[in-house]
Amino acid sequence: MRRTRNPRKFRERRRCRVVLAFLCLLLSTGMQSDLAQQPARNPVTEIPSPANRAQTLQALAKGSAAKISSSVPPMNGIATEEASIKDVSSVEGIRDNQLIGYGIVVGLQNTGDSQMTYFPLQTLLSTLQRLGITVPYPLTSIMVKNMAGVFVEATLPPFAQQGSKIDVTVSSTGDARSLAGGMLLMSPLYGPDGQIYAEAQGPLVVGGYSIAMNGNVKQMNFPTTARVPNGGIVERAVPFDLTHRHTLTLMLNESDFETATRVAATINQSSGTSMAHAIDSRRIELAVAPEQDVPELLARVQALQVQIFPRARVVVNERTGTVVIGGNVRLQPVSILHGGLQIDVESHFEVSQPNPMATGTTQVVQQTQVQANNLPVNRIELKEGATVDDLVRSLQSIGASATDVISILQAMKQAGSLEGDLEVI
Repeated sequence: MRRTRNPRKFRERRRCRVVLAFLCLLLSTGMQSDLAQQPARNPVTEIPSPANRAQTLQALAKGSAAKISSSVPPMNGIATEEASIKDVSSVEGIRDNQLIGYGIVVGLQNTGDSQMTYFPLQTLLSTLQRLGITVPYPLTSIMVKNMAGVFVEATLPPFAQQGSKIDVTVSSTGDARSLAGGMLLMSPLYGPDGQIYAEAQGPLVVGGYSIAMNGNVKQMNFPTTARVPNGGIVERAVPFDLTHRHTLTLMLNESDFETATRVAATINQSSGTSMAHAIDSRRIELAVAPEQDVPELLARVQALQVQIFPRARVVVNERTGTVVIGGNVRLQPVSILHGGLQIDVESHFEVSQPNPMATGTTQVVQQTQVQANNLPVNRIELKEGATVDDLVRSLQSIGASATDVISILQAMKQAGSLEGDLEVI
């Protein structure tokens, strides 16, 4: 018996086969395009060899690692800055040492110490006796106006050796008017331990002048302080040996846990080892490998760039009225009302004369007038997103003085609208 074919079902099956073939063609075309866009993978270069790894670490040590820290996002969304490690830290033990001494300056033109200052005369007497010159007593018979007693100070830099030259600063200790044209005689410079570390001598360089004539005085800057460039010669070195050290400690200039952690991470990423770790918010300890060149290690470490997290700070100098506001200081919305009370006291004198034929006398009488005015209140409103520049412009617009600015900043800090440290110097 022969089966008859249904034309309708046959057309439906044929249509389904065509649609299925079209979908398969689209799917295969999309996969081929994705594979074409992907880069070719080389199994040989994906796994670095020990030689390639050593070359990579060497390149990082030479300075390529300075850019590693920039790829790490800042912590907690805080705005950061980049600086070299040597600008934000120092090596523990490598430091300056302050020196101080006393000496006399000679060669002045009647601008030295007066007769009432005794210690310059005593210093002169001791100097002359060491040179074999006998001076008759009493000392009050000596009239010397061309010399002055001075304190001498200098800074001994690290690793300074015998024969190194340093700058010296001298300051008058008596009532000398000017040190211009003077010469500092040989003066020993002492350290905190009482030992002599340098000798100072040479002509003075004064950055000011003072001229007096017939009771009139004209003065520029401070002529009683001067410098002696390269006037000090180091006689004793402060020992500090970098060899045979197993650890080194970096000291941050400002204490901050985030900066200390970031410095240690940057050093470890650049070296490929875990040689650095943060001890606290200021110290980072470096492990020194045996037979490692310590100066070369410090040179590589200090040249690295690291992200720092500076503290928001406002510095106020009440003596000079100077206010310095950091750019990272944040302000919260606040409304400031500033006003004051103005009091004017005016005094003038009048002559009180008695009537004719009276027995009174003429007198000068002081007349005083007191007037008080309440000044209008000035209003400053800082909205959300206000910057330090907005605050400065608003304070300038109301004509606030330096004292007013300081008072407003202190009040804003107390109100919690100033996010930063307020330091008064």
